[in-house]
Parts: sequence; structure tokens; C-alpha cells
Amino acid sequence: MLKILKRMDKKSIGLVLVCLVFVVFQVWLDLKLPDYMSSITKLVQTEGSTMGEILEQGAYMLLCAFGSLTAAIITGFFASYVGSNFSKNLRRDVFYQVESFGMEELKKFSTSSLITRTTNDVTQIQMLVAMGLQLTMKAPITAVWAISKIAGKNFEWTVLTGGAVLVVIMLISILIAITLPKNRKIQTLTDNLNRVTRENLKGIRVVRAFNAEEYQKEKFNDANEELTKTNLFVHRMSGLMSPIMQFVMSGISLGIYIIGAYLINAAALPDRLGLFSDMVVFSSYSMQVIMAFMMLIMIFIMLPRAQVSAKRILEVLETEAHIKDGTVTKGKSKGTVEFRNVSFQYPDADEPILEHISFTAEQGQTIAFIGSTGSGKSTLINLVPRFYDVTEGEVLVDGVNVKDYTLEALHNKLGYIPQKAVLFRGTVESNVTYGKTDKEKPTETKMQEAIRVAQASEFVEKLPETYQAPIAQGGTNVSGGQKQRLAIARAIARDPEIYIFDDSFSALDYKTDFVLRKELKEYTKDATTLIVAQRIGTIKNADKIIVLEEGKMVGCGTHKELMKNCQVYQEIALSQLSKEELENG
Repeated sequence: MLKILKRMDKKSIGLVLVCLVFVVFQVWLDLKLPDYMSSITKLVQTEGSTMGEILEQGAYMLLCAFGSLTAAIITGFFASYVGSNFSKNLRRDVFYQVESFGMEELKKFSTSSLITRTTNDVTQIQMLVAMGLQLTMKAPITAVWAISKIAGKNFEWTVLTGGAVLVVIMLISILIAITLPKNRKIQTLTDNLNRVTRENLKGIRVVRAFNAEEYQKEKFNDANEELTKTNLFVHRMSGLMSPIMQFVMSGISLGIYIIGAYLINAAALPDRLGLFSDMVVFSSYSMQVIMAFMMLIMIFIMLPRAQVSAKRILEVLETEAHIKDGTVTKGKSKGTVEFRNVSFQYPDADEPILEHISFTAEQGQTIAFIGSTGSGKSTLINLVPRFYDVTEGEVLVDGVNVKDYTLEALHNKLGYIPQKAVLFRGTVESNVTYGKTDKEKPTETKMQEAIRVAQASEFVEKLPETYQAPIAQGGTNVSGGQKQRLAIARAIARDPEIYIFDDSFSALDYKTDFVLRKELKEYTKDATTLIVAQRIGTIKNADKIIVLEEGKMVGCGTHKELMKNCQVYQEIALSQLSKEELENG
């Protein structure tokens, strides 16, 4: 928890000190009240006392109460500001840290868990900070100050108060021991509930198509029920503390008055007034001591869950990204990609998924990759933008090892179209002109041209608001093929040196595929193109086709060359097209 709190900025630390001053002032005012009460008690029972003297002491009590209220409001205001500001900065740090992660780090945390850590976990810490600044500081100051006020007043009363404090401490310890494991479990169960909900929302079409609504409801109910039961257990245990503390407070008051009755009865007549006054004061101060421990209980109820949340957030913040930024911003050439004896193995895998891959793509060339499912095609091209780093060998872009580039400079050279098209909430224009490069933002003319080349004009211009037409989160209001074409247009609008198509034509029909590739070939003739594809028709005219089988390069050449000397390629080709189509195509 302290590691998280150390991330607080200087302004917030300054406000914490301001809160401390007002808390001390508030406690001083609260502890002055019993003194005035004692004076009023003596005045009431002293002959010759006037109403004015009593009212004067009462006025002081009212001033102390009003001052304490004002100090509490100011402390609450600053504490809330510190808590909100701290949580804002913490959410920002977590988000920025996740942004810096490579694919390896992202696989360590599930999406649902990262969402929970950024929202629910940060909220738990915010609540602790906001409440803690008011209660954590006030409770020990009140307890120590009140105890110092009553220490030595009366042995019997002191022993009774000390015994009550020990009972409270024991109860707090038992509560923490019982609830801490459950609080750890609550955050994991929250992750699980988040995951089930996201799965249902993302897969709603599949759920309905397979009549699996009842199954999904059962999954949700199980996750929800387990989280609810755990929460109820924690809150019930915490709820027991309130009546127990009330019992302790009532018991200590009763004990003080019973002991006081015996002491006053046994005392000489002149000493009885003083003893009665001390009893009233002692009772008030003992209540302040117990109230201080009640405040601590509130913190201890929140602390275990906040500690779990802090640990989960620190796991994200302290996870070191394996993909380090380089220093190079410019290449030695333009539009070249070279693999030198590249091998790659996923961190938790037993065997490498790529072995000894070597090839060179010159500027303006189209290099295609084909192979069976799981042969390593997508993994191979993901090494170019450094979604992963090679295990052995080198990947060079423009004659420079990709590890030496700054990530920004490397990505500025690339136009990446993923296998699964991703669109963001906004408009057609905001999605096509998405991102930042070292060049100027694409103009409207450039955007329209990119959309035309990607064969998306046909449906975009039919939309009511054309280029300003809204796109829903994830592109759910457009078809799969339309999403794919907009994703391709986004890459074209960047005007990159190197295009990377990760099976990006699979959602297109054959006619659109053919026309798009023809337009793209003409438009990107000076750029290097890397294409992963399943269709032979998509890659037949590539300058070089690389055939992968179980992570090894088993063929490299043009379509005609591979049809003569690569059995794996022949099998793939003949499974899709007839001999006549292959010969005439």
C-alpha cells in the first residue's frame, strides 16, 4: 500500500499536511468540550453561581462544536480532492503502462482483469485515501490526546478504559484475520464477473444462434452468486462490529458510573463534587478514546480490500515491458525488409514456432506468405512491427535492426492491416485518418482517395452522412467486409513505406478482392507489400511467395516456380483451383 501512496504528487502531499493541521485543530476543539462540561457541572452544584457564568461556558461549548464542524468540512473537502486527484493519476499511470506493453505482457493479464484494475481497484484506493485522511489521522491523535488527558485521574477508571481498548484491539485483529482472505477473493471474483459479461456481449450473435441464452444466464448467475456471497460474508462480519462497539461504549459508560458511585459514596463530603466532575469528564474522554478506535475499525474494514487492489495495480505498474525503445529514427535505405536467420519461440512454448527464416523484400516488391493453419505466417509478419522480438536472428527494416528503432519511427514506416479488422467509435473520417505519423494529417482528398482505392466508396457514399457517418464501437454497425475495407483505407491514408496485410482480404468477395488488389498494386507501386493470405488467387502475382510449413520455410519463389518445385504449395493450390485455372490464371 505504501508503494502506491508514494506515487502521490507534491500538490496532494501539501494538501495532506493541510488536512493534518485541520484534524489537529478539530481534535483540540473536540477535547475542549469535556472541560467546559466539567466547569458547567461544578457551577451547577456550587452555591453562588450565576446563570450568566453557566451560559458563558455553554457558549464556549457551542463555539467549539461549530469550529469542529467547520474543520471537519474543510478536511473532508481537501481529502476528497486528494483522493480524486490521486485516483485520476493512478488510472492514467495504469493506462499508459498498458499502452507500453507488448503482446507478451498483455497475455499475462486478461482484458477483464485490466479493466477491473483500472476501475474498481483504483476506486477502492480512492475511497481509502479520502476516508483515511479524515479518520486515519484523527483516530490516533484523538486516542493519544484523550488518554493523556485522563491518565492518572483515577486508577479504577483507567484500568476499565484500558480493558475496553484491549477488547476493541482484539476484535479488530480477529476481523482482519477473517476478512482479509475474502477481500483478496472479491477482486478475483469481480474479474470473473467482468469476463463472463464481456464474453456474453461480444459473442451475443453466437449465443443466440446456438440457443445458449440459458447456459449464459447460468454462467452469469454462478459468477454473480459467488461474488455476492463473498461480499455478504465480508459486510456481515464488518456489520457485527457496530453493535459490539456500541455494547463496549455503553458498558464502559456504565462501568465508569458504577465505579464512580462507589467512589463518591466512600469519599468525604468536600471531595464528592470533585469526584463527580472527574467522572463526567472521564466518561466523555473515554468515549472519545473508544470513538477513535471505532474510526480505526472503519479504516481496517476498507484496508484489506484496498491492499489487495494496491497489489493488483502494482503488478501492472511494475511489469517491465520486454519491447524496449531504440534510438534510431532513420533507416539506411527505403522500403526494404530483411529476415536474417530468424527463429521465434513464444515465452511459454516448448518449441519454436519459426525456425531459420531468411528472405529480403526490396522496395516496390510484393512478398506473400502462405501455409497451413498454425504454420507461423501471422507470427512472422508480427515480428516486423515488433509486436514480439525475435528469439534468434535479426529483422531489418531499411537496413536497420528493428530493435534499434524508436517504436514511433518504426511504426511510421508501416501500414498494418490486422487479420481481424478493428474500428473505433467515431466517424468514417476519424477511422480512416486515425493515428499519427511523421507526415501531415491526411487531407480530405487523401482520405477520399484511400477509401476509393480500398473499394469502400461504393458503400460510404451511400451512407446518409457519407464520410461523417457514425461508426459504432468495434464497427458493429457495418458488415465484416466493410470493416475490412475501411481498415485497408486507414493504412493507405498513412502513405507508408511498407504495407503489412495479415490475411486482410479474407472477408472480401472474389470480385472486390481482385479489383482492390489491382488498384492497390498501382497505387502502392513504390511501397513494399507483405501479404499473408489463404487464397492462391490473392498472391499469384506476388514477386515472391514464401511457403511455410510447421514454422520452416519450405519454398520461395514466384507462383510458376513453386508450382514446379514445391509440393506443399502445389497441394494448397490444387485444393483451391483446378489445373486449368492455375495455368490460365
